Amino acid sequence: MVPPPPAASILDVLGNTPVVKLQHVVPEGCADVYVKLEYFSATGSYKDRMAKSMIEEAERSGRLAPHMTVVEATGGSTGSSLAFVCAVKGYPFVAHSSNAYANEKLLTMAAFGATVDITHSATGKATADLMTHMKSKAVELSKGDGYFYTDQFSNSDALVGYRQIGHELTAQFPNGFDAFCGSFGTGGMVMAVSSVLKPIMPDIRIVLVEPEGAALLSKGQKGAHGVDGISPGFISQHVDKALYDDTQAIKEEEGRDMCRRLAKYEGLFVGTSSGLNIAAAIHLARELGPGKKIVTVACDTGLKYLTGSLFSE
Repeated sequence: MVPPPPAASILDVLGNTPVVKLQHVVPEGCADVYVKLEYFSATGSYKDRMAKSMIEEAERSGRLAPHMTVVEATGGSTGSSLAFVCAVKGYPFVAHSSNAYANEKLLTMAAFGATVDITHSATGKATADLMTHMKSKAVELSKGDGYFYTDQFSNSDALVGYRQIGHELTAQFPNGFDAFCGSFGTGGMVMAVSSVLKPIMPDIRIVLVEPEGAALLSKGQKGAHGVDGISPGFISQHVDKALYDDTQAIKEEEGRDMCRRLAKYEGLFVGTSSGLNIAAAIHLARELGPGKKIVTVACDTGLKYLTGSLFSE
């Protein structure tokens, strides 16, 4: 394998992440399960893609100019990625986040120079109204002069970066595959990937994944949960019913256990939403059976969850 040539900026090396086939955690008699390792990205998360596209599309359109301050409400990974992109480009960044999310993410944002405004969660979990409250604070701040609100839940520029995952998968699987699943936060990643895959693979099955205790799409149920970055308690504007076929609710503990099994048996160190994704992919693999291929995404690295209970249970 020939290494890439030197890049002018770290922003130029985002993407082109590898895909691996799971060898040990998928039971016999199932379809093959493949995982795209987005934790190879600069901050260890696929949110780098959408952060870069939201900032650069805003620059192109003139909505974001030098010396303006970027603002976002975030569960942590989007904030880390925006803080990273803003650091490279020289923009101040204000992140509205919460103690409900992994402390590593809050520390990462601050390390990249962000101002982190914390909304306290009494339970330490992402409640149904937490993100809505954080968003309202971001909107209020962005009304002032010199602020740009990226608005990840409504900003279609986020999809520009995520579509590249779909294009990469078509190159990595030239003969196609049978199903793709991914967890629903903004919904942007799955919707963007689906918009690329469905015209090329018309029979592909696209599945949105959510935690069972906050299964808004599949059960109309809001609730508190401990999976960073997904199921914010509302359905974002990115979610398009024409771009997905099914929803699947996974028990949070099943996803957390999958994270530990992936580390122990596959050498894959991933976060909680990735655990849900892969648990859902294995459910699909049982259903579709041998000879089929299921693809999902490892959203971020397990290194972001070391001080919590995920890997100490």
